[in-house]
Amino acid sequence: MILRDPVHGLVAFESEEDSIVPRLLGAREMQRLRRIRQLGLTSLAYPGAEHTRFSHAIGAAHVMKLLLVRLRQIDRELPFWQRVTSERARDAIAAALLHDVGHGPLSHLFEAAMPGAVEHETWTARILLDPACELHQILAEDDPSLPRRVADLVAGKHELPYLARAVSGTFDVDRCDYLLRDAHATGVRYGDYDLPWLLRSLRFSEPSGPPGHHAPSLAIDGQKGIVAIESFLLARYFMFQQVYFHKATRAAEWMIGAILRRALALVVDGTRLPVLPPAIAAVAAGDVPTLEQYLDLDDQVLLGAIHAWEDAKDPTLSDLCRRLRARSLFKTIELSPEAQGEDEGSTSHAFGALDEEARTKALAAARAIAAEQGLDPDLYVGLDVATDTPYAEDDSLHVVFPKGRPRPPSEVSFLLDRLRNETLTRCRLIFAPELRDAMREAFVR
Repeated sequence: MILRDPVHGLVAFESEEDSIVPRLLGAREMQRLRRIRQLGLTSLAYPGAEHTRFSHAIGAAHVMKLLLVRLRQIDRELPFWQRVTSERARDAIAAALLHDVGHGPLSHLFEAAMPGAVEHETWTARILLDPACELHQILAEDDPSLPRRVADLVAGKHELPYLARAVSGTFDVDRCDYLLRDAHATGVRYGDYDLPWLLRSLRFSEPSGPPGHHAPSLAIDGQKGIVAIESFLLARYFMFQQVYFHKATRAAEWMIGAILRRALALVVDGTRLPVLPPAIAAVAAGDVPTLEQYLDLDDQVLLGAIHAWEDAKDPTLSDLCRRLRARSLFKTIELSPEAQGEDEGSTSHAFGALDEEARTKALAAARAIAAEQGLDPDLYVGLDVATDTPYAEDDSLHVVFPKGRPRPPSEVSFLLDRLRNETLTRCRLIFAPELRDAMREAFVR
């Protein structure tokens, strides 16, 4: 199989080690990812962001192939039982391809919006380990124990820690692909970094413990690769600032959450909705959706239900659904020590945000404004707190020099020392557009 990819160019799966990829791509659970956008509702802010989890999965598998080529160039210094065998390569490529197969509609949005939702990582494991799933059957055809090994790799567990971290770690094939892919689709070039040079800079660090008993972790050549890893980690930081935490995206996602909360409340009270996907009906009944019900959900199903709910008898649900479909998005005001009072045009990049007490007071004041103007404060006003740690330092990646001990990247880079373990927080009030003047008067100084 040879594919053309807008990010990586030609992507080929032609060897015996990756011969399983074309078969996995044909499984219904993988085809479902064609109907799930990688960035959820981000296309409302960046029109090009229409790419899917399917294309990202192929990209991640391709990056894993590139990584395996590099590992085989440098693993000759390791004992043979710690090297990349054909079986381990196949397992790693399959894990890279399947790491996101459990995602719900609109990417991360669904699990964040549904009360008590099961995380997508859990759904991924269920899909891989359920004998009724086509993916499980394809994996098991090659090796009955392969589904479990792939599920473990996706969870970051393997006898070779450096291989586990390549699937789930600070520097993994998931991040390697999505940063480049999301930057390409959105036109935000801050997400670009030098992947070929970064891979070429990879080394192994010295293993801890008795020689030959502990597999080493991945490392970066300190003389060649420090700028490349800085660029990679800064790209992630910039993409969260510019794309993942964008005010329009966060407002749209909050509106989806309000719509689902309203729909669930109506169903619990006995109201019949024009359309009700079985998975949402299960949640309304207090149950966890079955795997079949969950797999029937995708962007089209959820957005189709929201379209149908425009004709719901409940005026609030109908109104929220109509606003979303017409892109009449809620407005925002940023709340932070440095940007306190700035409205939705804010470009503050502060690490901090108002403390919990200040947030609570701000939300209470905003809710009071909504109530005074006859709008349900539970559904027309909200507080959105988006957080991420762009560089959480762990032991999965070191920097090595010809002499001296392996060192964490933050010890040899003043940029990464500043970024290390810092939490990026964007705290915003979200509210219906008709409340904008009152909100600005109350919060913008």
